[in-house]
Amino acid sequence: MNSRFLNGGCLLLACLLLAPLLAAQPLRNLVSVEGIRDNQLIGYGLVVGLAGSGDGSQAKYVGQSLTNLLQQFGLKLPPGTSPTAKNTAAVMVSATFPSGYSKGQTIDVTVSSLGDAKSLRGGTLLLTPLRGVDGEVYALAQGNLVVPALAAQGNSGSSVTVNLPTAGRIPRGASIEREIATDFDSKPTVKLSLKRPNFQTATNIVNAVNRQFGRIASARDATSVEVVAPQDPTQRVAFVARLNAMNVEVGAEVGKVIFNTRTGTVVVGEGVRVHPAAVSHGVLKVVISEGYNVSQPNALAGGNTTVTPSSSIKVEQGVGHMFKWPDGVSLQTIIDTVNSTGATPDDIMAILQALDEAGAIDGELVVI
Repeated sequence: MNSRFLNGGCLLLACLLLAPLLAAQPLRNLVSVEGIRDNQLIGYGLVVGLAGSGDGSQAKYVGQSLTNLLQQFGLKLPPGTSPTAKNTAAVMVSATFPSGYSKGQTIDVTVSSLGDAKSLRGGTLLLTPLRGVDGEVYALAQGNLVVPALAAQGNSGSSVTVNLPTAGRIPRGASIEREIATDFDSKPTVKLSLKRPNFQTATNIVNAVNRQFGRIASARDATSVEVVAPQDPTQRVAFVARLNAMNVEVGAEVGKVIFNTRTGTVVVGEGVRVHPAAVSHGVLKVVISEGYNVSQPNALAGGNTTVTPSSSIKVEQGVGHMFKWPDGVSLQTIIDTVNSTGATPDDIMAILQALDEAGAIDGELVVI
């Protein structure tokens, strides 16, 4: 893999040569096995023990949460009162439930501030149920937060913040309380879902499996392949392990040019080719300067001192560049050419978009 970067500001042109990726790869890099996937969990909780950096009075739901919490311990507040505690913060807790985890195993959780807390550093998450998309509780989270960030503020209003102090993690902070059922060992076949759908890749997977195990694989479409697997769970696990270790040729894909308009990043894939085209690149710069002229009369002239505005408009035409690409040039030639002109990534975006509109690019332009 080669990369070249254009100079000029914080924008860059990253050129990824994807040709090596089209060689044989382990099947585990190309597919995921149906029935073996992660599940997302989420919950609402309270972080306590903060040094005055918790939620303020604006977050009304924090007071309601504290009232409900205290009632569970037999403490009742007078009617109409809403407790405020700067040492407490309302948070959302999220976690990933890996496939096959059993009761008693632990997983990491991420804790993020929900209100206007300044920092969660030094806080402790109280017992929080984590629910799945079906509303059932699958895990319970609790523990001390690890916040790799710092926020400090002086009396004069000056402040300093390092990283993001309103989010943290609790390693192994949630214990599994309910298992998620899987149909991995209940069907006669194992379904392999391609991470990047491709008809040729699906065909190569079928051919590779059938060569090694006999005619047990078939492709349904460009997205999935079904493989007949042993019924015995132990044998099925070993069989899938052998499948994952197989090397399969990856089918060629359409070359892509990716534009990230937020960061100014341009990524050009190796599969991108251009037809014969001539491109002119130039810069037009307009500079407007404002100033004032002071008119001071002679001592005996009897006039008054006056101030008059003065404007200066200057148009600068940058040095134009015109270059021509022959038919079917490679990515390296494209990059060498635009680098020689001193073009910025913004210029590259404009040039490639214009070439695409002219039908001179064999590839797909994607804006993210």
